[in-house]
Amino acid sequence: MTIAETGLPLFVLGQGTDPHSERGVDCPGDLPPASDPALVERARAARERLGDRVFVLGHHYQRDEVIQFADVTGDSFKLARDAAARPGAEYIVFCGVHFMAESADILTGDDQKVVLPDLAAGCSMADMATFTQVEDCWDALEDAGIAERVVPITYMNSSADIKAFCGRHGGAVCTSSNARRALEWAFEQGEKVLFLPDQHLGRNTAVLEMGLSLDDCVVYNPHRPNGGLTREQLENAKMILWKGHCSVHGRFTADCVDEVRGRIPGVNVLVHPECRHEVVTKADYVGSTEYIIRTLQEAPAGSAWAVGTELNLVKRLGQMFPDKTVTFLDRTVCYCSTMNRIDLPHLVWALESLAAGEVVNQITVDPDTTHWAKVALDRMLALP
Repeated sequence: MTIAETGLPLFVLGQGTDPHSERGVDCPGDLPPASDPALVERARAARERLGDRVFVLGHHYQRDEVIQFADVTGDSFKLARDAAARPGAEYIVFCGVHFMAESADILTGDDQKVVLPDLAAGCSMADMATFTQVEDCWDALEDAGIAERVVPITYMNSSADIKAFCGRHGGAVCTSSNARRALEWAFEQGEKVLFLPDQHLGRNTAVLEMGLSLDDCVVYNPHRPNGGLTREQLENAKMILWKGHCSVHGRFTADCVDEVRGRIPGVNVLVHPECRHEVVTKADYVGSTEYIIRTLQEAPAGSAWAVGTELNLVKRLGQMFPDKTVTFLDRTVCYCSTMNRIDLPHLVWALESLAAGEVVNQITVDPDTTHWAKVALDRMLALP
């Protein structure tokens, strides 16, 4: 499919390929330092001027040049909770992506200001489920006569208004660590689950952890009438999976697993549950980002690991555990392009602006959305 055939200036996510695009292979030798020493000093100076007034959060997928200035590192929900635990910090600088900063704003106090150093740092997965699309989906479920039996569960990697939608409709939020518990809770509330926005996490959890079959799952495509599903398919399904995915984890294939096993005898394959079902079923270990880090930390010296997650984190894990062989599952580069928008120049600009008394790129969630999103988050936090 070409751009001319789509009639769009850019390819729609998941549709089409460009044979002239870079494949992305490792560069020979060492690249020069990414950080201008002057920028590093400016960041340090701005942080010192701000003192305890600022709290900097760094997601695991961030560049090393940014991570070095983080007060805490972690996955999205851990960081949002860390921010909530620092009520004395006037400014929360979130080095992550937009939905993460929204979650921090929802969980922190009204007097705290959440700043995203680059507003262009979004999330392709979160963008695959818009509020209007999800409302249309719910209308289709109502037309099919099943909405009252459906419990919506949204992954943390979703916008605040999708979290709020789930709160309003009796649903909850989940993380990759507690997806099974959230689904078990949902099936106690109703007969079916609408899982947003990552189809792979929903499918992998339902089938591999809860004993459902692939036939129990259908995929709702928001770009097709009624999601491309018949009334009978909706009636028979237990899991209605949104047609969304992570642009990083979705690119790993079963061939990647076969290739690395052939290249590194005895390698352990460790992947995130956002990967495709055929990748997860071929892997040795599957779990959240925190699980991946913990597994490598506890692994014996001399063991070999191929890790299927974002490249910044994999490279950092290799540096953290030099007594083990840690390699990237795919031989081509797989940075999260939107996460990488948070670079040192943007961080310096945000910190220096705050030090000068100017709040830039503040992320705010309106009170009604905050209320219902927090309802969904609180339901998750109440899970056993």
